[in-house]
Amino acid sequence: MTYRVIRAAWFAALAGLPSLPAAAEPHPETQLLSALDDLDQGRVNEAWTALDRLVQRQPNFRLARLFHGELLAARSGVPSQDLTASNDPEIRGLVDEARLRLQQWRERIPDGAIPDTILQLSKSQSHAVVVDLPRSRLYLLENGKDGLRVVRNFYASIGKNGWGKKSAGDNRTPVGIYHITGFIDDGKLPELYGAGAFPLNYPNVWDRRLRSTGSGIWLHGVPRDTYSRVPRSSEGCVTLANADLLELKPYFVSGKTPVVLTDALRWHPREEAWDRRGELLEQIEGWRARWSERDTEAYLDYYADDFETEGMVKNAFAAHKRRVNAGKKLIDVRLDGVDLFRYPGADESMVLARFVQHYRSDNYVKTSDKDQFWRRQADGRWKIVKESSR
Repeated sequence: MTYRVIRAAWFAALAGLPSLPAAAEPHPETQLLSALDDLDQGRVNEAWTALDRLVQRQPNFRLARLFHGELLAARSGVPSQDLTASNDPEIRGLVDEARLRLQQWRERIPDGAIPDTILQLSKSQSHAVVVDLPRSRLYLLENGKDGLRVVRNFYASIGKNGWGKKSAGDNRTPVGIYHITGFIDDGKLPELYGAGAFPLNYPNVWDRRLRSTGSGIWLHGVPRDTYSRVPRSSEGCVTLANADLLELKPYFVSGKTPVVLTDALRWHPREEAWDRRGELLEQIEGWRARWSERDTEAYLDYYADDFETEGMVKNAFAAHKRRVNAGKKLIDVRLDGVDLFRYPGADESMVLARFVQHYRSDNYVKTSDKDQFWRRQADGRWKIVKESSR
C-alpha cells in the first residue's frame, strides 16, 4: 500500500515501543508519538485519526503537520519524500526535533533513578530543574519525603551553536548550575518570547572565574504562531512550548530553585550518589569543625593552591584568616540546608556545595548563603577552589 513509503529509516527507531494509555486530553507530544507508534505498528487509520485531531487542536505544531501532510500525500497515492535527505533547513530542523523526541520516548528513565548531577537537595528545596542539552529535554524534579523523583519532562530547544557558552554572541547555551531570578510577563516582552520568560543568573560565579561573558540567558516561551522551535534555534536561551513554560511557573522560587544545564546527563540509582555524597559531607564537616576549633592551619589546608574568593587568591586569603582568627577567643560555625551538585562540564572532578552559613564569634555574628566549589586533586583529596557568598 502507498502509505508504507512514509516509513523512512528514521521511523524504524519506533520498533517495539509500548502503546500509550488512552487519555482524554493528552499532551500534544504524547499524542504525536502515539500516532507514530500506531503508524509503525500498521495501525494506519488510528494514526491518521490521531494526527488529524492533533493538527486541528494544535495547528501551529509544525512537526505534527509535517507527518500529517506526509500521510495525507501517501493516502492520496503521492510518493513520499525522504525527509532525512532534504536540503531544506526547516525540514532538517524538524527531522532533528522528531529524532530527539523519539529518543526520549525510547530511553525510559529507570524506576527510582535520579540525575547524576544532583547528589543532595536539602528539604528547603522543593523542586529542581535539569536540562539535558544534547537531548533537548527539560526535567522537573520534586524533592519529596522519599527523595527526588521526576514529575514532568518537556522537549526544549537550545542555542543555535549548541552548548558551552564562552562569550557574548556565540549563540551557545551555558553549561552550569543556575537559579531563576524572577519572571517577566509576556506583556512586557516581544512576541519572540511567547508566554513569558524566567531569567537565569548567568554568568554565575564560576562562569566569571572562567572569564565567560554574555548575559540574558533565559527559559522562555515561543511565538504563538509555532508550537515549538527546532532543537538548535535560540541565541543561547532554553525555549519551551508556551503551555509547558507556564506549567513550570508554580514550582519556581526566585533565587532558590536550582536549574542545572548539563552537557552529559546520566541517570543512576539513588544509592550511587550516597558514597560521593558521604565523602563530600565528611570534607565539609571537617572544614567547618577546624574553623570552629580555631585550628587555622588545618582549616586552610582545605583550600587548593589556586583558590580564589572575592578578589583574593590563596596567599592573601590565608594571611587574612590568620590575622582575623588570631584575634578571636570564640568561633562557632553552623551549616544549614546543604545542597550538593556534581558540577556539569567538569567531568567527575568538581562539586558545588551550597548552604546557609551561621557564623558567630566573640565580637561578630553573620548569616549568609554560601557557594563552595570543591575539586578532587591529583592525590585524591577534595579541596575548595572557589568560595562566594550569595
